[in-house]
Amino acid sequence: MSPYSQLLGPFPYRGVATGQVVALTFDDGPNEPYTSQIADFLDQRGIKATFFQVGRAVEQHPQVTARLARSGHVIGHHGYAHEFPAYLRRRTLDQDVQRGLDAFARAAIRPAMYRPPWLLRTPALQSVLRRYGLHVVSGEFCHALEVFQPDPRRIARRALAKVRPGCILIFHDGFDGRTGYRGLTVEAVKIVVDRLIDQGYSFVTVDRLLGVPATTPAEQTKQ
Repeated sequence: MSPYSQLLGPFPYRGVATGQVVALTFDDGPNEPYTSQIADFLDQRGIKATFFQVGRAVEQHPQVTARLARSGHVIGHHGYAHEFPAYLRRRTLDQDVQRGLDAFARAAIRPAMYRPPWLLRTPALQSVLRRYGLHVVSGEFCHALEVFQPDPRRIARRALAKVRPGCILIFHDGFDGRTGYRGLTVEAVKIVVDRLIDQGYSFVTVDRLLGVPATTPAEQTKQ
């Protein structure tokens, strides 16, 4: 579950960047109103981000996922159920990945990137993802306790301390694909973005940072 371990195969947590660029990512949504609040702020700043979304949450808020894609944000796969047992065995992992892809397809989205829930990797993960044409992505958590919603200034300070050129920064706009308060994450994102702009950073989506596709051809999702 380490963001950095490469023991079970490539697990990119940052990109090779020669300039001051960072990729903002958001896990566990869509979760309203917080996903839309983050999107509104990013759109005001002209920033595109990557949202790793949970299939069952996409089924609850397909219009939010579609709106993000229309705005130029990139959608990644973050599992369907976001329930721990589903990711421990090859059969249930495969079923969860496929069920998630079906949920995205109903929202007219075909993600090509996959971030495992809790960053959990098993020996089966890479082969399952290859079957569906998905590229695995890690990142660096903005704050170890962000999911418990500490003061947004604390979240922001820790996030800013982690930023280096090419960083993939993980925030949470949802809670395991369920509803949950994320208002302090919204405020922390505003602080981080404006501070990074002041420091001369620009923002890219993960696919551009890593040089991988953002979407998968429709025929690959049906194997």
